[in-house]
Amino acid sequence: MLVAAIMDIVTSNCDSVEKVSFKPSLPGNAEMRDIAAAIHVIEEGGMHLDEGERNDDDDDGGRGMKGIGIKILEGTTVLGLSRTSELMMFDHSDDTNVESDRGTPKTLALLNKHDSSVGQANLSAAVVPGLWDDLHRQHVAVPFAAWALANWAMASEINRSHIEELDQDGEAVMTALLAPERSVKWHGSLVARLLLEDRNLPLNDSVSDWASSLLSTASHASKNEDISLSRMALSAFLVAVERSLEARRTVMEKGLELMRVTAKRTVKHQQVQEALAKALEFLSTEDLHLSLEESQKWSGILLSWVFGKPSSNAIRSSAIRILSCILEDQGPSSLLISQGWLALLLNDILSSCKTSSVKGGTQPKSETAKTQINQSNILSAAQTGNQLAVAVVNLAGNQLGTTKDSVDTFPLADLLSLEPLAGPFKNLKKDNPPKFDVADSALATLKAIKALTEICAEDSLLQDKITELGVLCLLRRYLLRDDYEKLAAIEAYAASRAPESQERVSSNAGESSPSSTNNPSSVRVPPTAHIRRHAARLLTILSLLPKVQKVIAADETWCKWLEDCANGKISGINDLKIRSYARATLLNVFCNQQIGIDLVNNGPVTSGRDGTSIGPHYGDMIFLINPELPHWKCPGKDQSTVWKDKSLSSEFDSMNSDNELVTKVSDVGDASSSFNVSNNDSESEIPQMDIVFVHGLRGGPYKTWRIAEDTSSTKSGLVEKIDEEAGKLGTFWPGEWLSADFPQARLFSLKYKTNLTLWSGASLPLQEVGSMLLEKLVAAGIGNRPVVFVTHSMGGLVVKQILYKAKAENMDNLVNNTVGVVFYSCPHFGSKLADLPCRMGFVLRPAPNIGELRSGSQRLEQLNDFLRHLHKKQMLEVLSFCETKMTPIVTGYGGVAFRTEIVARESAYPGFGEIVLQSTDHINSCKPLSRSDPSYTEALEFLRKLKAQYSRREV
Repeated sequence: MLVAAIMDIVTSNCDSVEKVSFKPSLPGNAEMRDIAAAIHVIEEGGMHLDEGERNDDDDDGGRGMKGIGIKILEGTTVLGLSRTSELMMFDHSDDTNVESDRGTPKTLALLNKHDSSVGQANLSAAVVPGLWDDLHRQHVAVPFAAWALANWAMASEINRSHIEELDQDGEAVMTALLAPERSVKWHGSLVARLLLEDRNLPLNDSVSDWASSLLSTASHASKNEDISLSRMALSAFLVAVERSLEARRTVMEKGLELMRVTAKRTVKHQQVQEALAKALEFLSTEDLHLSLEESQKWSGILLSWVFGKPSSNAIRSSAIRILSCILEDQGPSSLLISQGWLALLLNDILSSCKTSSVKGGTQPKSETAKTQINQSNILSAAQTGNQLAVAVVNLAGNQLGTTKDSVDTFPLADLLSLEPLAGPFKNLKKDNPPKFDVADSALATLKAIKALTEICAEDSLLQDKITELGVLCLLRRYLLRDDYEKLAAIEAYAASRAPESQERVSSNAGESSPSSTNNPSSVRVPPTAHIRRHAARLLTILSLLPKVQKVIAADETWCKWLEDCANGKISGINDLKIRSYARATLLNVFCNQQIGIDLVNNGPVTSGRDGTSIGPHYGDMIFLINPELPHWKCPGKDQSTVWKDKSLSSEFDSMNSDNELVTKVSDVGDASSSFNVSNNDSESEIPQMDIVFVHGLRGGPYKTWRIAEDTSSTKSGLVEKIDEEAGKLGTFWPGEWLSADFPQARLFSLKYKTNLTLWSGASLPLQEVGSMLLEKLVAAGIGNRPVVFVTHSMGGLVVKQILYKAKAENMDNLVNNTVGVVFYSCPHFGSKLADLPCRMGFVLRPAPNIGELRSGSQRLEQLNDFLRHLHKKQMLEVLSFCETKMTPIVTGYGGVAFRTEIVARESAYPGFGEIVLQSTDHINSCKPLSRSDPSYTEALEFLRKLKAQYSRREV
């Protein structure tokens, strides 16, 4: 009865020991002979009773029996017998309070003080016998010895040292792990874990064998739904693979299949999944790496861990790190996994959008246009998501074949069984693989990244969500590697070898060689540059999040790539938008990380409306022109102190509860000295003025400001593409000319979406555009020094709206520091082009912003009066350029173009400031033919005059 009572309490503790440490039932200073006896019993499989010399000092009372006598709790001695004995004998050294079998033993009452959860003892005894059941059988000694050994190991470091000394070969622990009794396995796993967790003990040579047995125990336990045993075995297994390289090698060779099976069986048991995820992380991210086949087999489970609803942060973190290592280790061969990851990510975000739209209810009228844009983005993203899912399945069918019976025959079967891939995978034809190449796959990826960016661009909650789901790993891969280009090269090489193979086959068969359909020249080039551009854009958006800043700052390789990209030092990457995004990301990361340290010494660098300290925030709508120039750096003092002053970092660390930030940043302190954001300030490098370029209707941050080929070189025959092909492709006069001729300024270019008609999609009205851009400008710190806006067409109205809104919102810095505006063909009083779609109404479906550009608009007159007032008070100067040629907007039959004067002279001149008449059409009014073109020289002279006025004012 006494042993049963003790085992009842111990068994109830079995389920909780992984989580909480309870007080062991045995002393921390056990005698060596008792530990040796327990180890002997476990190794021998029982206890042998032999006749011996009588000794009154023995625990058996001098009766000559050799066994396991353990003194516990007030001197009570318990004797366990062998597996072959039918007797259960107890020798009580203290008989004063011995009660009958029907009573409650004193020992039981004492043990109840250690754990009151006796009711948890019923652990599916009918299926998997526990220690209680084991001690009601003949096999008493081994379960009791295993329990004793586990309690001693928990009790003290000295006991663990004795156990390690007496079991140097690890045989006792190994025997316990292989024992038939459930309780012996459980306590053997606990002993193994406790010994492995004690870093003061030498690592046992049998750890690799322990790891194999522990994994096998966990797998079999999960099959029998014995989650308690599975958890305990996995907790020890986890420590084994963490500490032992040999154990990791053994598991990598023989145990991955068991881990997968266990993971699939225990989907609903979070703690088991956490242990498996962490163990796989140790296996695949340290010295060893998963093979391509194993990576593909695991991909479905790993992505389920990332996106699963019951998944914990620990599981998701491990899964993302493993997936990241797979992408790095397998290179282009892992493209299917990364593309599947992106498909699941987009699907998850779309589900979140649908859920929030259902809860959102009716939108106010002021939000109608924005809601239409959001809905349009979601609809487009849903279509893109379906296309991406089909692309993943088709590429998998091309690369791996169409046999999809199981993971063994089709390693990606688990991945492709996940939504939204399951539907296309089910429809994959076994005998007829789809015609699909790498370029198709890359195009689907491009559309998906673009759709994901559009959905998340203005939604911080969705940005947090995609960050948690591992989007940074995907973006890093898309930016730093050329997987699609490499796969396309492999595809082209395979195509070039195909005719040779066919010729050999035909010659062996005595037939003429058929013409090859696998022409290497037909292999299309994937749009890698566009993928990289949109990945860089999304990274810039996310780099405003503090947790993303920590990740990037800690990644020296990524920071180095961004710096080289911004400086134009990466071969094949000359895209001006990508380079701007790279610099903006670095500034967002390092300038905002500096703010926390600046608070220690100097106080805030800049302040927001609420007075809080903020650094510059560059979003995706503000482009930095010539990002390689040295003036692109954090404001204030020398940034190198941010990374090199260890004592200051420590001081800030004590103020910040998140220690990870400072630790990670200090890790890259030496590398950061090579970044422009860490260069010392010098007076010659400090920009004295900001110049902001703002495009017009259907324009863009770069294409609007090209160098012209002719004064009327507009080629497009459709009004919706009116500014697509004008000017020399690849040219950009603000970056090529102005930055050299006027080096005292930082140059920016803004981007916003505009459409002439609703057929091209929804767009925001002028007031909404102005409010949005105002927020972006203030966040970027534009307005803290003199500002000049250079605008084309509708861009001039946007700037007026920005200043009007800033004045109404008391953002005096921007209004007071705006010293000049350049207007290229700005419709101050309306445009004839805007009148056309408004008259045709239903046919052209004019966009909201077009209605505001109609001639005689009261809103335009109000904005012009506001700017006139600022000019009259000598707060700013104005320079206006006026077109004098007709602009072709629609090409008819026979190539005859319909031409019109888009902005008349009387509308292009606001009634104040300087005016320059140009011999150009509307589109080319802001595109100078050469450096001596008046459209450039007049603007340059205007800027120099403003600088001189400002300098005199400063003096």
